[in-house]
Amino acid sequence: MKIDGVFSGGGIKGFALIGAYEEIESRGLQFVRVAGTSAGSIVAALIAAGYTSKELYQLMDELDLTQLLDPRKLVIPFPFAKWLLVYWKLGLYKGNELEKWLKEKLEAKGLRTFSDLPPDALRVIASDLSNGQMVVLPNDLPKFGISPGSFSIAKAIRMSCSVPYFFEPVRLRSMDGVNILVDGGVLSNFPMWLFDQENVQKMRPVLGIKLSVSDYEHEKHKIKNGIQLFGALFETMKDAHDSRYISKKHVKNIIFIPAEGVFLTEFHLTEEKKRRLIDVGREHAKNFLDKWCY
Repeated sequence: MKIDGVFSGGGIKGFALIGAYEEIESRGLQFVRVAGTSAGSIVAALIAAGYTSKELYQLMDELDLTQLLDPRKLVIPFPFAKWLLVYWKLGLYKGNELEKWLKEKLEAKGLRTFSDLPPDALRVIASDLSNGQMVVLPNDLPKFGISPGSFSIAKAIRMSCSVPYFFEPVRLRSMDGVNILVDGGVLSNFPMWLFDQENVQKMRPVLGIKLSVSDYEHEKHKIKNGIQLFGALFETMKDAHDSRYISKKHVKNIIFIPAEGVFLTEFHLTEEKKRRLIDVGREHAKNFLDKWCY
């Protein structure tokens, strides 16, 4: 059966999405249109490119995550010099290696720009900090004076994955100057609303895969110091838009995967943790699909 899919952000926790995809694929379900944010945009793009779950496993087995961390060379060699990069470059790592890896894997399947895909086959979310707006790629590119079909898919995914202060933001030139774009999770970490707009009849079932517990089971934030305050602030900001949208009506079409014990930017992930994440994704997808009524 053909379905549409939405993949949430979650940084390194995104390995769990691969396990979920394996179970979905084993049920004979095929994605026609996909959307995602951050880590979810990577998985969505690779699925749109035609990668099977087995091929995704192989890609991730071959990938050394630390090779995606590409810091700039420091002229001043003292311990805290790298934090100057946050001030001047707005991020610890350039993000070029991530884009290079994505470009290579997409081109292996014949994808370079959005024109290589059917209309609306892939959409990803980024956040335009310069204008304070959510950006749906490639749909919103004309606002920047850019033809959607000509835009690099790898560049769009890099935008969606540019975690603030961790990866340098992408600077997108437009008719109004330079715009700063970062991780789509800042404004919408789970864009299931893309396939459920008012007055638009669904063409096929929409399945969401979200890297968290159900919003109705969310634990109360513990805020006793400044660091916990910042964490709660960022998480609230990240989930606020989507939590308002997701109702009990939509929960029945969402696989919730509580990927605990892994940090968003844990790029030195052990093989054991990687396998555990994949297993958790597969397990929760299986439990959900055994009862899913579409």
